[in-house]
Amino acid sequence: MADLTLTEDQRMVADTAREFLAGRTGDDVWKEITDLGWQALPFEDFGFLEACLIIEELGRARVAVPYLSSLICGMAVPSLRPRVAAGEVFAYVPFSGALVPWAAEASALLVVGPSGLVLTTEASCTPVTVVGPAPTYRVEHGPVSGAPVSTAPIEAYGAAATCAEMVGGAQAVLDKTVSYAKEREQFGKPIGAFQAVQHHCANMAIDVMSARFIAYEAIWRLSRDLPSDVEVSVAKSWVSEAYERVCALGHQVHGAIAFTAEHDLHHYTRHAMSSALAFGDADTHTDKVATHLGI
Repeated sequence: MADLTLTEDQRMVADTAREFLAGRTGDDVWKEITDLGWQALPFEDFGFLEACLIIEELGRARVAVPYLSSLICGMAVPSLRPRVAAGEVFAYVPFSGALVPWAAEASALLVVGPSGLVLTTEASCTPVTVVGPAPTYRVEHGPVSGAPVSTAPIEAYGAAATCAEMVGGAQAVLDKTVSYAKEREQFGKPIGAFQAVQHHCANMAIDVMSARFIAYEAIWRLSRDLPSDVEVSVAKSWVSEAYERVCALGHQVHGAIAFTAEHDLHHYTRHAMSSALAFGDADTHTDKVATHLGI
Protein backbone atom coordinates (compact mmCIF):
# COMPACT_ATOMS: atom_id res chain seq x y z
CA MET A 1 0.00 0.00 0.00
CA ALA A 2 1.41 3.35 -1.06
CA ASP A 3 1.80 6.32 1.26
CA LEU A 4 -0.54 8.74 -0.52
CA THR A 5 0.25 11.72 1.70
CA LEU A 6 1.03 14.64 -0.59
CA THR A 7 4.49 16.14 -0.45
CA GLU A 8 4.95 19.87 0.01
CA ASP A 9 5.57 20.28 -3.75
CA GLN A 10 2.48 18.25 -4.60
CA ARG A 11 0.33 20.33 -2.26
CA MET A 12 1.72 23.43 -3.94
CA VAL A 13 0.72 22.09 -7.38
CA ALA A 14 -2.83 21.31 -6.19
CA ASP A 15 -3.28 24.58 -4.28
CA THR A 16 -1.93 26.69 -7.14
CA ALA A 17 -4.23 25.00 -9.64
CA ARG A 18 -7.24 25.40 -7.33
CA GLU A 19 -6.59 29.09 -6.79
CA PHE A 20 -6.03 29.76 -10.48
CA LEU A 21 -9.14 27.90 -11.65
CA ALA A 22 -11.53 29.35 -9.06
CA GLY A 23 -14.34 31.10 -10.91
CA ARG A 24 -12.90 30.47 -14.38
CA THR A 25 -14.97 28.83 -17.11
CA GLY A 26 -14.20 30.94 -20.20
CA ASP A 27 -12.55 29.99 -23.47
CA ASP A 28 -9.36 31.85 -22.55
CA VAL A 29 -8.46 29.38 -19.80
CA TRP A 30 -6.69 26.96 -22.15
CA LYS A 31 -4.39 29.72 -23.46
CA GLU A 32 -3.60 30.79 -19.92
CA ILE A 33 -2.87 27.20 -18.90
CA THR A 34 -0.56 26.88 -21.90
CA ASP A 35 1.21 30.11 -20.98
CA LEU A 36 1.70 28.79 -17.43
CA GLY A 37 3.32 25.62 -18.77
CA TRP A 38 1.00 23.13 -17.09
CA GLN A 39 1.30 20.75 -20.05
CA ALA A 40 5.04 20.50 -19.55
CA LEU A 41 4.81 19.76 -15.83
CA PRO A 42 4.38 15.95 -16.05
CA PHE A 43 7.26 15.58 -18.51
CA GLU A 44 9.83 18.06 -17.24
CA ASP A 45 9.39 18.84 -13.55
CA PHE A 46 7.11 16.29 -11.93
CA GLY A 47 5.15 13.32 -13.26
CA PHE A 48 1.79 11.68 -13.95
CA LEU A 49 0.59 11.92 -10.34
CA GLU A 50 1.16 15.67 -10.19
CA ALA A 51 -0.63 16.07 -13.54
CA CYS A 52 -3.58 14.20 -12.05
CA LEU A 53 -3.68 16.69 -9.17
CA ILE A 54 -4.22 19.39 -11.80
CA ILE A 55 -6.87 17.25 -13.52
CA GLU A 56 -8.64 16.82 -10.18
CA GLU A 57 -8.80 20.60 -9.82
CA LEU A 58 -10.09 20.96 -13.39
CA GLY A 59 -12.90 18.56 -12.45
CA ARG A 60 -13.59 20.43 -9.23
CA ALA A 61 -13.80 23.80 -11.03
CA ARG A 62 -15.83 22.33 -13.93
CA VAL A 63 -13.35 23.68 -16.48
CA ALA A 64 -13.42 21.77 -19.78
CA VAL A 65 -10.04 21.89 -21.55
CA PRO A 66 -8.09 19.23 -23.54
CA TYR A 67 -5.48 18.76 -20.80
CA LEU A 68 -6.36 15.13 -20.03
CA SER A 69 -6.70 14.24 -23.71
CA SER A 70 -3.25 15.54 -24.58
CA LEU A 71 -1.64 14.24 -21.38
CA ILE A 72 -2.51 10.58 -21.96
CA CYS A 73 -1.24 10.77 -25.54
CA GLY A 74 2.08 12.11 -24.27
CA MET A 75 2.29 9.51 -21.51
CA ALA A 76 1.72 6.68 -24.00
CA VAL A 77 3.99 8.00 -26.78
CA PRO A 78 7.19 9.60 -25.43
CA SER A 79 8.03 11.20 -28.78
CA LEU A 80 4.92 13.38 -28.45
CA ARG A 81 5.90 14.84 -25.10
CA PRO A 82 7.76 17.92 -26.41
CA ARG A 83 4.75 18.81 -28.55
CA VAL A 84 2.30 18.28 -25.68
CA ALA A 85 4.55 20.34 -23.41
CA ALA A 86 4.48 23.13 -26.02
CA GLY A 87 0.68 23.23 -25.87
CA GLU A 88 -0.38 21.14 -28.86
CA VAL A 89 -3.67 19.28 -28.49
CA PHE A 90 -3.92 15.56 -29.23
CA ALA A 91 -6.81 13.11 -29.01
CA TYR A 92 -6.87 9.32 -28.79
CA VAL A 93 -9.12 7.35 -31.14
CA PRO A 94 -9.54 3.74 -29.92
CA PHE A 95 -11.26 2.63 -33.14
CA SER A 96 -12.82 4.12 -36.27
CA GLY A 97 -16.29 5.45 -35.54
CA ALA A 98 -15.53 6.17 -31.89
CA LEU A 99 -16.84 9.19 -30.03
CA VAL A 100 -13.78 11.27 -29.19
CA PRO A 101 -13.63 14.45 -27.06
CA TRP A 102 -11.56 17.32 -28.51
CA ALA A 103 -10.95 15.51 -31.81
CA ALA A 104 -11.62 18.53 -34.03
CA GLU A 105 -9.49 20.78 -31.80
CA ALA A 106 -6.51 18.39 -31.98
CA SER A 107 -3.59 19.04 -34.30
CA ALA A 108 -3.36 15.26 -34.83
CA LEU A 109 -5.16 12.12 -33.72
CA LEU A 110 -3.52 9.13 -32.09
CA VAL A 111 -5.00 5.98 -33.64
CA VAL A 112 -4.25 2.27 -33.42
CA GLY A 113 -2.02 1.23 -36.33
CA PRO A 114 -0.59 -2.15 -37.39
CA SER A 115 2.63 -1.69 -35.43
CA GLY A 116 1.64 0.66 -32.66
CA LEU A 117 -0.09 3.93 -31.92
CA VAL A 118 0.35 6.29 -34.87
CA LEU A 119 -0.56 9.91 -35.58
CA THR A 120 -2.91 10.87 -38.36
CA THR A 121 -4.60 13.98 -39.63
CA GLU A 122 -6.55 11.97 -42.21
CA ALA A 123 -9.85 11.57 -40.40
CA SER A 124 -13.31 13.06 -40.46
CA CYS A 125 -14.80 14.55 -37.30
CA THR A 126 -18.57 14.92 -37.02
CA PRO A 127 -19.93 16.86 -34.01
CA VAL A 128 -22.12 14.80 -31.68
CA THR A 129 -24.36 16.09 -28.89
CA VAL A 130 -23.46 14.36 -25.63
CA VAL A 131 -24.23 14.93 -21.95
CA GLY A 132 -20.61 15.68 -21.03
CA PRO A 133 -18.93 19.10 -20.98
CA ALA A 134 -16.25 18.47 -23.64
CA PRO A 135 -16.94 18.99 -27.37
CA THR A 136 -17.21 15.47 -28.78
CA TYR A 137 -17.02 14.09 -32.31
CA ARG A 138 -17.59 10.84 -34.14
CA VAL A 139 -14.22 10.14 -35.73
CA GLU A 140 -13.89 8.03 -38.86
CA HIS A 141 -10.42 7.21 -40.14
CA GLY A 142 -9.01 4.98 -42.83
CA PRO A 143 -8.55 1.23 -42.39
CA VAL A 144 -5.49 -0.16 -40.66
CA SER A 145 -3.99 -3.59 -41.16
CA GLY A 146 -1.63 -5.91 -39.38
CA ALA A 147 -1.57 -7.65 -36.05
CA PRO A 148 -3.66 -6.21 -33.19
CA VAL A 149 -1.83 -3.72 -31.00
CA SER A 150 -2.32 -3.48 -27.25
CA THR A 151 -3.84 -0.18 -26.20
CA ALA A 152 -3.60 -1.10 -22.52
CA PRO A 153 -1.08 1.64 -21.56
CA ILE A 154 -3.03 4.59 -22.93
CA GLU A 155 -6.34 3.11 -21.75
CA ALA A 156 -4.87 2.78 -18.24
CA TYR A 157 -3.59 6.35 -18.21
CA GLY A 158 -6.94 7.57 -19.53
CA ALA A 159 -9.00 5.66 -16.98
CA ALA A 160 -6.82 6.72 -14.05
CA ALA A 161 -6.75 10.39 -15.10
CA THR A 162 -10.53 10.34 -15.57
CA CYS A 163 -10.83 9.02 -12.01
CA ALA A 164 -8.88 12.04 -10.77
CA GLU A 165 -11.22 14.35 -12.68
CA MET A 166 -14.25 12.60 -11.19
CA VAL A 167 -12.82 12.90 -7.67
CA GLY A 168 -12.53 16.66 -8.20
CA GLY A 169 -16.12 16.88 -9.41
CA ALA A 170 -17.39 14.81 -6.49
CA GLN A 171 -15.50 17.00 -4.02
CA ALA A 172 -17.11 20.10 -5.52
CA VAL A 173 -20.59 18.58 -5.20
CA LEU A 174 -19.89 17.67 -1.56
CA ASP A 175 -18.60 21.16 -0.77
CA LYS A 176 -21.58 22.85 -2.43
CA THR A 177 -24.03 20.55 -0.67
CA VAL A 178 -22.56 21.04 2.80
CA SER A 179 -22.50 24.81 2.26
CA TYR A 180 -26.14 24.78 1.13
CA ALA A 181 -27.18 22.63 4.11
CA LYS A 182 -25.66 25.21 6.45
CA GLU A 183 -27.41 28.16 4.78
CA ARG A 184 -30.84 26.85 3.74
CA GLU A 185 -33.35 27.13 6.58
CA GLN A 186 -36.51 25.13 7.12
CA PHE A 187 -38.77 25.29 10.20
CA GLY A 188 -36.56 28.03 11.61
CA LYS A 189 -33.20 26.23 11.46
CA PRO A 190 -30.62 25.16 8.86
CA ILE A 191 -31.55 21.94 7.09
CA GLY A 192 -28.11 20.63 8.06
CA ALA A 193 -29.44 20.28 11.59
CA PHE A 194 -31.76 17.49 10.47
CA GLN A 195 -30.43 13.97 10.87
CA ALA A 196 -31.51 12.78 7.43
CA VAL A 197 -29.55 15.58 5.74
CA GLN A 198 -26.53 14.89 7.96
CA HIS A 199 -26.62 11.23 6.91
CA HIS A 200 -26.70 12.21 3.24
CA CYS A 201 -23.70 14.51 3.67
CA ALA A 202 -21.81 11.87 5.65
CA ASN A 203 -22.42 9.25 2.96
CA MET A 204 -21.24 11.72 0.33
CA ALA A 205 -18.07 12.43 2.32
CA ILE A 206 -17.35 8.71 2.66
CA ASP A 207 -17.73 8.22 -1.09
CA VAL A 208 -15.47 11.17 -1.90
CA MET A 209 -12.76 10.10 0.52
CA SER A 210 -12.77 6.47 -0.59
CA ALA A 211 -12.83 7.49 -4.27
CA ARG A 212 -9.79 9.70 -3.76
CA PHE A 213 -7.74 6.98 -2.04
CA ILE A 214 -8.69 4.30 -4.57
CA ALA A 215 -8.00 6.59 -7.53
CA TYR A 216 -4.61 7.76 -6.30
CA GLU A 217 -3.49 4.24 -5.43
CA ALA A 218 -3.87 3.43 -9.15
CA ILE A 219 -2.34 6.74 -10.22
CA TRP A 220 0.63 6.24 -7.90
CA ARG A 221 1.31 2.76 -9.26
CA LEU A 222 1.14 4.02 -12.84
CA SER A 223 3.50 6.86 -12.03
CA ARG A 224 5.99 4.33 -10.62
CA ASP A 225 5.66 1.92 -13.58
CA LEU A 226 4.36 -0.76 -11.22
CA PRO A 227 1.79 -3.39 -12.22
CA SER A 228 -1.50 -1.54 -12.04
CA ASP A 229 -4.12 -3.25 -14.22
CA VAL A 230 -6.23 -4.41 -11.28
CA GLU A 231 -5.86 -1.16 -9.35
CA VAL A 232 -6.92 0.91 -12.39
CA SER A 233 -9.98 -1.27 -12.97
CA VAL A 234 -10.94 -1.16 -9.28
CA ALA A 235 -10.59 2.63 -9.33
CA LYS A 236 -12.58 3.20 -12.53
CA SER A 237 -15.35 0.88 -11.36
CA TRP A 238 -15.65 2.35 -7.87
CA VAL A 239 -15.10 6.04 -8.63
CA SER A 240 -17.56 6.05 -11.53
CA GLU A 241 -20.38 4.81 -9.31
CA ALA A 242 -19.32 6.85 -6.27
CA TYR A 243 -19.41 10.11 -8.25
CA GLU A 244 -22.92 9.36 -9.48
CA ARG A 245 -24.06 8.54 -5.92
CA VAL A 246 -22.60 11.81 -4.64
CA CYS A 247 -24.45 13.77 -7.33
CA ALA A 248 -27.72 11.97 -6.58
CA LEU A 249 -27.51 12.76 -2.87
CA GLY A 250 -26.46 16.32 -3.64
CA HIS A 251 -29.65 16.75 -5.65
CA GLN A 252 -31.71 15.36 -2.78
CA VAL A 253 -30.26 17.80 -0.27
CA HIS A 254 -30.60 20.79 -2.61
CA GLY A 255 -34.15 19.89 -3.56
CA ALA A 256 -35.89 21.48 -6.55
CA ILE A 257 -33.36 24.27 -7.07
CA ALA A 258 -30.67 21.79 -8.14
CA PHE A 259 -32.76 20.72 -11.13
CA THR A 260 -33.00 24.22 -12.59
CA ALA A 261 -30.83 25.42 -15.45
CA GLU A 262 -29.61 28.33 -13.34
CA HIS A 263 -28.01 26.04 -10.74
CA ASP A 264 -24.71 24.40 -11.66
CA LEU A 265 -25.24 21.06 -9.89
CA HIS A 266 -26.72 19.49 -13.01
CA HIS A 267 -23.46 20.17 -14.85
CA TYR A 268 -21.64 17.89 -12.41
CA THR A 269 -24.31 15.23 -12.84
CA ARG A 270 -23.83 15.35 -16.61
CA HIS A 271 -20.07 15.17 -16.09
CA ALA A 272 -20.51 12.13 -13.84
CA MET A 273 -22.59 10.37 -16.48
CA SER A 274 -20.13 11.01 -19.31
CA SER A 275 -17.01 10.28 -17.26
CA ALA A 276 -18.45 6.96 -16.08
CA LEU A 277 -18.44 5.79 -19.71
CA ALA A 278 -14.96 7.03 -20.61
CA PHE A 279 -12.24 4.37 -20.96
CA GLY A 280 -14.61 1.59 -19.94
CA ASP A 281 -17.67 1.79 -17.72
CA ALA A 282 -18.01 0.32 -14.23
CA ASP A 283 -19.33 -3.01 -15.50
CA THR A 284 -16.42 -3.41 -17.91
CA HIS A 285 -13.85 -2.82 -15.21
CA THR A 286 -15.69 -4.94 -12.65
CA ASP A 287 -15.56 -7.81 -15.15
CA LYS A 288 -11.79 -7.29 -15.50
CA VAL A 289 -11.32 -7.52 -11.74
CA ALA A 290 -13.53 -10.61 -11.58
CA THR A 291 -11.49 -12.25 -14.35
CA HIS A 292 -8.28 -11.48 -12.47
CA LEU A 293 -9.73 -13.07 -9.33
CA GLY A 294 -10.98 -16.08 -11.26
CA ILE A 295 -14.64 -15.56 -10.45
